[in-house]
Amino acid sequence: MSYDISLYKIETKEKEQTSNDDGFFENTENLVPFTAEQFQALKERLLKYGYKLSAEDSYGLHFNHPDEDYGTALLTKGAVYFTAGWNKDSIFEVGMTVSEFTDSGEYAKYDRQNGEWETWE
Repeated sequence: MSYDISLYKIETKEKEQTSNDDGFFENTENLVPFTAEQFQALKERLLKYGYKLSAEDSYGLHFNHPDEDYGTALLTKGAVYFTAGWNKDSIFEVGMTVSEFTDSGEYAKYDRQNGEWETWE
């Protein structure tokens, strides 16, 4: 079992909040894509946080962290999907990491388990 937290462009948050689509996140067409600069900056930031690029495929860039409390990350064209282990330390560390990624005001954190958005305030 895992705990999933995602990072999207702020425009995706706005789009989701005005949508009546219960399956909004299931359709990748709903996600506002990152610019090439944002994608590169997110990749570099993951690396600075100690994540290691482990694979690249049609879904995106897959990252692992040597400290399992930081889980894994998948960087796609429209989101960064973080997966934490099902324990309080991992959920806390991954949650804090994703919160820190919202500091530019460009991105919003979405906690799938709670259905809650968070932005830098």
